[in-house]
Amino acid sequence: PADDAAASSDKPVLVLGTSPDYPPYEFFADAAMTEYAGIDVEVAKYIADSMGMELQIESMNFDNLVTSLSNGDFDMVLAACEYTEERALACDFSDPYYTDLPAMILVKADAADQYNTLADFAGKSVGAQTATTKEAIVTDQMEGANLVSLSLVTDLVNELVYGKVDAIVVDGAVAEQYAEANPDLVVAAASSELGEAQPYCIAVAKGDPKGLLPGINEAIAKMTSENKMEEFIAAADELSGKAVEVTAD
Repeated sequence: PADDAAASSDKPVLVLGTSPDYPPYEFFADAAMTEYAGIDVEVAKYIADSMGMELQIESMNFDNLVTSLSNGDFDMVLAACEYTEERALACDFSDPYYTDLPAMILVKADAADQYNTLADFAGKSVGAQTATTKEAIVTDQMEGANLVSLSLVTDLVNELVYGKVDAIVVDGAVAEQYAEANPDLVVAAASSELGEAQPYCIAVAKGDPKGLLPGINEAIAKMTSENKMEEFIAAADELSGKAVEVTAD
């Protein structure tokens, strides 16, 4: 319903695919789940405006985004998505538009002192979002940990809050948002061992059949020169604080 305006416009439509379970990057700003907000949503709006197009947003689970992009359901995907060689086989990527904090591990506050190094996760269940680079962190860097993959980050957080998993691995900014909103969750000290953050890029269908990448990259360069990200981050943080309050009753 929120995108009816796009239909009545004369501008060509640019369809964004995203997974709105990832504050501050993409999330629903309202309880009715009709209004999209977040850093990536602002970036997408900026790009559509720059290209003289009208943005339309479609949502689905992260692990289905690339397939749907390949099928032509969307024109581009923004979902805090890092370039990886494996993903580059399935789609083409824009220039980077943002680099987040490195990934972090969230644990229950009352168990935080048990997790000072990655070795402390041996035998523990650690959640990560399906089809993300966070799964590889659990399997490759947290030796002996048991990976629990779930499609939605909100479900991962609930599993942690209710003690169904011992820890979850998410992007740094996302981890900080949840820790700030939930006093019973903290970033584990072992997070410092996880290494560098990878830049986020925008994905388009393999071979860029619609010829969108030049316009997207031009918009990213302009956005960067105008320092727009700071503005987008501030706006998203203000809204997403409300989106991440999960408490165990």
